[in-house]
Amino acid sequence: MLPDFNDTRIAFQYRSGRELKKAHWLFSLMASPVLTRIGLALTQAAIKWNLPVKGLIKNTIFRQFCGGETLEEAGHMAEMIGAYKVGVILDYAVEGKEDEKEFDRAVPEFIRAIRHAEHREHIPFISLKVTGFARFALMEKVHAGHPLTEAETAEWQRVRQRIFDICGAAAQCGVMVLIDAEDSWIQQPVDDMADDMMAAFNKERCIVFNTFQLYRHDRLAFLEASAGKAKRNGYILGAKLVRGAYMEKERKRAAEMNYPDPIQPDKAACDRDYDAAVLFCLRHLEHISLFIGTHNEQSCMKAVVYMQEHRIPADHDRVYFSQLFGMSDNISFNLAHAGYNVAKYLPYGPVKDVIPYLMRRAQENTSVKGQTGRELVLISREVKRRRGE
Repeated sequence: MLPDFNDTRIAFQYRSGRELKKAHWLFSLMASPVLTRIGLALTQAAIKWNLPVKGLIKNTIFRQFCGGETLEEAGHMAEMIGAYKVGVILDYAVEGKEDEKEFDRAVPEFIRAIRHAEHREHIPFISLKVTGFARFALMEKVHAGHPLTEAETAEWQRVRQRIFDICGAAAQCGVMVLIDAEDSWIQQPVDDMADDMMAAFNKERCIVFNTFQLYRHDRLAFLEASAGKAKRNGYILGAKLVRGAYMEKERKRAAEMNYPDPIQPDKAACDRDYDAAVLFCLRHLEHISLFIGTHNEQSCMKAVVYMQEHRIPADHDRVYFSQLFGMSDNISFNLAHAGYNVAKYLPYGPVKDVIPYLMRRAQENTSVKGQTGRELVLISREVKRRRGE
């Protein structure tokens, strides 16, 4: 059966009326670019001046988009939505660190999340960002192909070892790992590392996924090349497909530094490549495991229709759909209700450390045309429906 993305009863079945009203208020604020800019500026200033704003943040934007401050709190949320056949991706969303001790400290937290997920069917994935384990400047240097000093070479080997240890633990526990994409000017070492991890751990089943951002005009060709490389070398390609959300940042840097713009010329081109990438992977499931990360209803429906027309089971173990926690519940819960594999990105971590993630969510909801409006319409519809019961 085809999912109905307008069915708000199924979409918001796990949310109380009070939670829906709070979500409506929050998305209404984010619909205003001016209010969002002011709110982000005030939040940054309050944190810089050590003002007591944790409670306010935790009870508003944090509660909407995060699973909690601890693994245990995130696990509780995972159990709650797991009851509706929606899985989660545990995402320890602490980022922006630049200290070796912090990097080393993060590794056991990720392995703890993997151990937690091992026997919980509703937690099939964890997510990691390589920038959570490496200095940004070091990654820039590796990406650019500049010679590393002896100390930097040792530092980069420690980065690789951290990622290897996490992926190795995931392979032992049968938990899948999503390696997030980064800015285009540090992406090459991430791609290389993801390939190495897939070659090591994706022989029998898919454990490690690389992320392909289709808002870049070169990523469809890169996906096809990556699939060819995986097939030649005898491992399964884990392909997490996303559009991407930092066009302004990428284009500004390209203009300032006078190199070719890596971003698609327009949204139509991005949509075309995204849908083509999904279909490419669906046609090659014998050696690709596909993760469809999108809030675009049309892209999800195109994938569903293709699967039905080509008799690909809804619960095929190499096809997952995903949306961020706190957004597009109409897609996630209705897909799950129709029998498809779905996993929500569920970030967790101390409020002060998750602030960069939350700021991106606020900025994206302001800049992604139509997304916030769609959320508001659906929430309003469900509130009205419940009043009529």
